[in-house]
Order: sequence, then C-alpha cells, then structure tokens
Amino acid sequence: MKKLLTLAALLICSAALAQNLETLSGIPYREGALKDQCVLDIIRPEGKTGLPVVIWFHGGGLTMYDRHAMPRDLADPSYLVVTVEYRLLSDTVSIDDCLDDTAASVAWTLRHIREYGGDPDKVFLAGHSAGGYLLDIVGLDKRWLARYGEDPDHLVALIPFSGQVISHYAYRATLGMTPLQPLIDQYAPLALIRPDAPHIVIISGDREMELYGRYEEQAYFWRMLKLVGHPAAYLYELDGFSHGDMAEPACHILKSYVRSLLKK
Repeated sequence: MKKLLTLAALLICSAALAQNLETLSGIPYREGALKDQCVLDIIRPEGKTGLPVVIWFHGGGLTMYDRHAMPRDLADPSYLVVTVEYRLLSDTVSIDDCLDDTAASVAWTLRHIREYGGDPDKVFLAGHSAGGYLLDIVGLDKRWLARYGEDPDHLVALIPFSGQVISHYAYRATLGMTPLQPLIDQYAPLALIRPDAPHIVIISGDREMELYGRYEEQAYFWRMLKLVGHPAAYLYELDGFSHGDMAEPACHILKSYVRSLLKK
C-alpha cells in the first residue's frame, strides 16, 4: 500500500508542477495529541490571492488511503486545493472521530485559508466515495461545524463523487451488518436532508458498474432533496465509468460548477 500511495503522491506532484502549482505539505489542522495525524496539504498556483478553494476528502471505505489519494485532474491553477488527512475507522477510531476531523479541517480552512491565498467566502467541499459521504454529513448536519463556531451554509457547494448516502457500510460493519443490509440513522446523509443546504452536485458512476447500488442511493438522495424544496441539487451519471474510475472524469463537472457558481 505504501508504494501505491507514494506513486499517487508523485503523480499528483508532477501534475502540479506541470501547471506551475506548488504544494505545501503536512500542515496540522488540529493541536495537541492529534497534531501529527490530522494534517492537510495545500496545492496552489504561485503568487495569486483571493482564490476559490476546493477541500478534498479521499475515499477508501473509511479504512484506507490518505490525503494523496486525489484525482490528478483536480489540481488546477484557477483555484486552491486542500487535501485532508482524516483518521480512519478502526478499533480505536469511531465514525464520530472521522466526522469530527472532517469538520475540524473545514473550520481550519475557513479561518486560515486567506493566509495561503484562498478566499474563505468561496469554499467548495468535494470528495470521492467515503470522502463524499463525510462531506455530505458535515455539510448537511450543522452540529458538526457548530462545534468549531462555523456554519456549513457559508460554503458555496457540496460536490460528492459517488458518496454513500445511507449509513456507511464500514460503520454498519461495526454494528455486525453486511454491506447489503441498509441502515438510515444519524450517520446517513439521507436522514439529514434540508432545503436550505448549500448547492449539492451529486456525481455517480455508471449505475451498472457502481458499488452496492450506489447510483440508486444517490438518485434517491437527489429526489428527496428536490421534494423537500432544495433549489439547487443536481445529479450526474457517468456512463461507462465504475465506482473506482469515475473520479477523474467527475473533475470536469466539478470545475464547471466552480466556474459557474462563482459567476453568480
């Protein structure tokens, strides 16, 4: 696994260099005992200020990978990227810990990103799979960011790439459930839908190639958002792309929305 992650990090750095981007690595967003575990990287164009910000949360089923697991196409000279290292679910790390890290990293970004050239009024949350799941909860359930004195409605948009919207299967496994036993509790984005949330751009892989019926989950999520009166929820299906390889092409949609929403 370490070799694969090292290769991923090298590919991202190479892509960044090709676009005249610099990477600031290993910045802690927590203090104290968690300072070395809870870190983030910032990928930014040199010499620019007032940039939009995309905070990226990696996938891996809540149990694998790190902040280097991001699509190469995500890096772009028109905005700043924050890639987050959150604690992974284990015998000693709970789903609440994963979500609290997610909220803490967003709060840190809102407070400090201006120091790195970003605009805290132009922040987007994005992530693949487990990362999409985490950002959906933190973006919909105001309690998580309220712990840090922040409000998710300050965000421009939530852009989950194939994020689970029932309670995550890794969390369900801790309850003795299988991936095909659904559960909707306080850890399910579906249970947290509200009409006044930020823009939500939901992107799925091909419904016949997705993981555990993920497309149908996301389609229902989108439909419920529309039915409660959310004015800006959008759903895309990427034909021909599986759960694992849909993140790169999804970046095109993300970039389009970043541009279009900022124009408004």
